[in-house]
Parts: sequence; C-alpha cells; structure tokens
Amino acid sequence: MTDAPTPSGPTGDDRLVGAELAGAVPTPDRPEPVVAGDPRAAVGEVLLQAEGLVAGYLPGVDILNGATLELHRGELVGIIGPNGAGKSTLIKALFGLVPIRSGRVLLDGEDITSRPAHELVERGVGYVPQTKNVFPSLTVEENLRMGMYVQPSRFAERFEAVVELFPLLADRRRQRAGLLSGGQRQMVAMGRALMTDPSVLLLDEPSAGLSPINQDEVFARIDQVKRAGVSVVMVEQNARKCLLIADTAFVLDQGRNAHSGSGQDLLDDPTVIQLYLGTLAHDL
Repeated sequence: MTDAPTPSGPTGDDRLVGAELAGAVPTPDRPEPVVAGDPRAAVGEVLLQAEGLVAGYLPGVDILNGATLELHRGELVGIIGPNGAGKSTLIKALFGLVPIRSGRVLLDGEDITSRPAHELVERGVGYVPQTKNVFPSLTVEENLRMGMYVQPSRFAERFEAVVELFPLLADRRRQRAGLLSGGQRQMVAMGRALMTDPSVLLLDEPSAGLSPINQDEVFARIDQVKRAGVSVVMVEQNARKCLLIADTAFVLDQGRNAHSGSGQDLLDDPTVIQLYLGTLAHDL
C-alpha cells in the first residue's frame, strides 16, 4: 500500500460532505479527531433517560435485561457491543417499536414508555432505522416531505435548514432516492428525520453497508448534526469510529450495560479494547 491517495470513492458533487468536514473523523494518517467528540463540548441537563429496560420481541424472551441510558442536551451518545447484544433492540424500545416489560423511558422528565412512534415524533424524537429507511420510488424532495406530515406548512423552512447540513440533498432533490448511492440514501434518511426539527435523533447502525470513505463522511455529518443542536443516540457496529465521535458511550452485552464512560475513556480501557475492539484498537 502506498501513501498516495487513491482515486476511488466519491469526488466532487458525489461527496456527502465538503472539504470543511474532511477532518472531522480520524483516519490512519490523522488519528486524533479535529472536531468530533470534543471533550470540551458543552452538554446540559438530562434529556432522554432509560431506566432498567427489560424488553423483547416474543413473550417470555427478553433481549434487554435491565439496560440503562442517559442522554444530555447537546450530547452524542454511542452504543456499542457484540452482535446480538441488544443494541438495535434498545433503540427500537426507546422509539416505542419493541414492547417494554419493565423499566421506563423518560423524555425531558416525562414518562414516554411504550408511547406509539407517531406521538414520539410529535414530542421531538426522530428515528432512522438501519434498513429500508427511504422510499426508493420517491424523489429526494418527496422523501423529505414525508417527514413533514405533522407540519406540512413548515416544509420550506425546514428544507432550508436540512439542506444546510446536507447540501447534496438540494442538488439531488428531483432525483429518485432509489438511484442514489448507499451513503447518499443515508443522508436522505437522516434528513427526513430532521425535517420535524427533533430535539433527539435515534440512529440505528448509520454506517452499515457503506464503504470506508462514506462511513467517515456519515460520521462527520452526524457530528455536525449534534453541533447544530440535536442530541443524538447512535447504535453502531463500527465501535472504534463510534467512540471517536461519542461524548458518552455505553457498551451493551447480553442486554445489560457492561461498561460506560466517555468515548475516549472507553477507547483507552484495556478491557474494552480486548473484548470489543480487538485489533481495531491498533489497526485504525
């Protein structure tokens, strides 16, 4: 492998982020984040809280076994862990998509446990699923309009705010979402969730299936979303890159909290490295 940059990956108008965000996510040649996961980032009071969640899809089969989580205003929380740990189940439980058998979820101090998803959207919670997160036969603009079913009269205002974060969406607004690359479709999905001007954004595996270049760009945009004032909870299989941009992180294992701390603390934790990061701790 040479040190010269390779020509592969998106260039020009196909890039998901501009040059101003190119340094937001660490690379092998630049191991320290430039803006992501800044330990000096200001966070406020608790906004979203999950207490002792026990939940699952089938009666008598629990996937979550007492999971807890806290999200403060202005914070990006990352959730990592092995396959089958219950990470996606936790996100879905927060959004009312998985039955919660015990425990509770609080939003701004109000109990929202098992509230239906449409009520949570109205209360300021956005959700981006891992798969099937766009309408492929609709244009980019039509996908964004689907996110404004609660307040259609605010479409123009919210469209301008969203394309400020994702300029590519303005350029591709007339293009069918199904013709976009995987990374571009992820931008559409996040953009649609942001159209309702949420205070909390829940992301389920946002880098899944993307090329390494597009993964870095997606993580950079997620960090930018947080800096625009949206508090973020992100489940992510790419543990190291998740920890690099997370202000706080939780390691979930067998449906329980195994470790928690700042993203940097977990990156430096020998136990976390051995059990959950492995050789990635040295290779990236």
